[in-house]
Amino acid sequence: KSCLYSFDAEPNTKVISPRGTTQYISLTALNRLRRTDPTKVEPMWHSRYSILHSWFSDHSEYSLLQHVGIKGFLVSSVLLDGMNGMVLKSLLILSILTVFVALMPVLEYIVGRILVSAPFWSQWTTWGRVVRAGFPLKLLLGQLVWKGVASGFGKLEGRVRDYVVDLECEILEESVPLTVGVDEDDHAEGIDVEEEEFSDDVEGEDDVEFSDEENVEDGDDDDDEDLSENDDDAVEEYDMVVDESDFDEYDDDY
Repeated sequence: KSCLYSFDAEPNTKVISPRGTTQYISLTALNRLRRTDPTKVEPMWHSRYSILHSWFSDHSEYSLLQHVGIKGFLVSSVLLDGMNGMVLKSLLILSILTVFVALMPVLEYIVGRILVSAPFWSQWTTWGRVVRAGFPLKLLLGQLVWKGVASGFGKLEGRVRDYVVDLECEILEESVPLTVGVDEDDHAEGIDVEEEEFSDDVEGEDDVEFSDEENVEDGDDDDDEDLSENDDDAVEEYDMVVDESDFDEYDDDY
């Protein structure tokens, strides 16, 4: 199908649209868009529908997240939505600290060897100026180092978040049914009712046609009987006339 935002959907992927419209969008593209820039989701349908509330809210009966199970709950509600993303960031920081602590003995050994190495002290004239510099310069250098670390952490968080969003898209593709918001039992009952109404109409038409056929057959029988009686009368009258004429000719001869 031709989709919004992503043009044609990829084969074997699910597309979604508000009921009664043909403005589809692939489920993966929609979920990724709401994670990267939620303000662009509803304007795609000219802001006529409350897409974020209806399809991705826990309080909506049409929510897609009700089908994702425990795995989808942990990925969507805990990692991505938990405390506005603080859960994912906290887990990432905790993971980095855990790796740092695990590598502490190795790092201590490397730093110790560097501090007592001759090449390091041979550069004393270079880094000694920084050590003897005033506090404002040290503060500025500290800010630069902090910005570098924060920038690196932000890039790492973005990559991890993109991976988690892709995992969420895969879960939605696997778990979301083909139709959301329609009760299958009610839908089946509606079909049965329509089939039953259609069968009743057919039976009624058969009855009517059958009764018409009976009337036609009865009428045909009556007409046949009338025609047969008329034919008999005509034959009798014809025979009687012929017989009378024969008698007249016989009289003339004599």
